[in-house]
Amino acid sequence: MALADKKVDPDAKVDTTIAATIARRLEGGMLPCAAACALATELGCAPAVVGATADALRISLTECQVGLFGYPGHAKGWDAAGVAALPASAALEAALLAARNDRGELTCLAVWKAAERAGSSRMQAGYVAERLGIKIRDCQLGAF
Repeated sequence: MALADKKVDPDAKVDTTIAATIARRLEGGMLPCAAACALATELGCAPAVVGATADALRISLTECQVGLFGYPGHAKGWDAAGVAALPASAALEAALLAARNDRGELTCLAVWKAAERAGSSRMQAGYVAERLGIKIRDCQLGAF
């Protein structure tokens, strides 16, 4: 969901430490997914807290690690990264299929874990999930 479409509570309290750390990680006024996730680990908070803080500050997230958003000029990050040209391992496909929930979908975190188990990149896992027709839901940062 685009930041402009999100309903953000104008009275939401913003943690000043998280806000200051976000400000130092911005690239072109936006916060890359990898930087946001690293920031959450660094500060010992959930990625969703960083995402909500970015939303409250009206800062857009970019460069989704599974390729779903934030790649200007490309529909998906896979085009920018060139992962479509890479061979997908049977292990990655199996890991993604096994990680589906009862609705046949994957969470962002499940995609990350499947990629790790298969020795693949998160970006390639996102691409293969899309190619397999598996919907990815529940972004750890709350972007989708």
